[in-house]
Parts: sequence; structure tokens; C-alpha cells
Amino acid sequence: MKYNKYIDHTLLRANASQSEIITLCKEAKQYNFMSVCVNPDYVGLCKQQLKGSDVKVCTVIGFPLGSNTTNTKMFETKDAIKNGANEIDMVINISWLKAKKLSNVINEIKAVKKVCGKHTLKVIVETSLLSTVDKINACKCVLAAKANFIKTSTGFSTGGATVADITLFKKQVGNKALIKASGGVKTFDDMVAMIKAGANRIGTSRGVSLMQGK
Repeated sequence: MKYNKYIDHTLLRANASQSEIITLCKEAKQYNFMSVCVNPDYVGLCKQQLKGSDVKVCTVIGFPLGSNTTNTKMFETKDAIKNGANEIDMVINISWLKAKKLSNVINEIKAVKKVCGKHTLKVIVETSLLSTVDKINACKCVLAAKANFIKTSTGFSTGGATVADITLFKKQVGNKALIKASGGVKTFDDMVAMIKAGANRIGTSRGVSLMQGK
């Protein structure tokens, strides 16, 4: 199994330097990861650094809280794609989800998906803040809006991906959407467990050590 193509090689720290981002891209090319995942201001640099490779550029929208307006998320998405992003990881409005304003959540995902066009849209639902019912409703929203992925976490909240959540998501979405496990995937065994549970993509800042079997 080519585990490298499961990995979105991630650096989203607020103080990430340009040299660290360049190193991230070099590592992504060396290991032929699926993508690098960076904040929007580094999309253009990554596009330049990854030219000639098949490593994609992924960026985050409404990050990390999800509380931006829909119009703001749409603008962010349009700007990111203009700058060279191939994939968009958008945080939902978690307050809407927990208040069961599911039509609001669905309409926002649809709006961002429309701006994405052919580009991949992953929907971050921040599982550590959700009840089981919330998680099931999140899956329903992602399916209704026809997003490409449901993603567990930003990595900036109270917890990250768990095998239990991936298992729950897989039960809910089946083959109708893909699943990204993000946050807390620290070892090779963690990664394998997530993939066995149904994850199609792994978001991690530890891509190199994972590929070294650590």
C-alpha cells in the first residue's frame, strides 16, 4: 500500500516561517505526498515550490473556528484557488450544527462547493466539540451538499481524530463521501488504524516520521 498518497503534509502554525514552508514542500516532493496543507498566504509559494511535481496544494478556509460569514468563506476560497490551491479544507459553522440549523450548514457548504468548481472540498467538522448526534448530522450535511470529504478536526481544538469517529463517519457516508482523519495521528500505527477504519486521507505534520515507520 502506498501510504504516502494518503498524507496531506501539514504546517498550519501561525508562526510558520517561509523557510519552514519551503522545507515542507521539499519533503512533500521527496516522499511524493498527496498534498501540502498550509495557510492561505503560503499557497502561492507552495505552488511555485511544487512546480513539476504531482503534489497538490491544499489550504484552509474559515480556519480554525469556522465562524466567518459564508460570503467571507466564499471569497477566501475564490482567492485561494486563484493563487493556485487545488484542494480546500473548510471549517463549518459549528454553532449552527450544534443548534441543529442544518439547512444553514448545508447551504454554506453548497456555496463554497460552487466556488470550488472542480477542486476538491473537504469539510472540517471539529469532532472534539460534537456529540454523537452532531457527528451524524454533520455527515448528513456533507452528503446533502455533495462535498468530497468530511474531515474530523482542525488540530487546533480540544482533540483530534479517533478511530471511533472514523468508524462512525464510514458507517454514515459509506462510499458517498471520502474521510480525512486529522489531528492526533502521531505514529505509523495510528495512521494504519485510521485507514483500516475508513480514512482516505491523513492530515498530519508528522508525514516524514510516519513514512519512516515511527
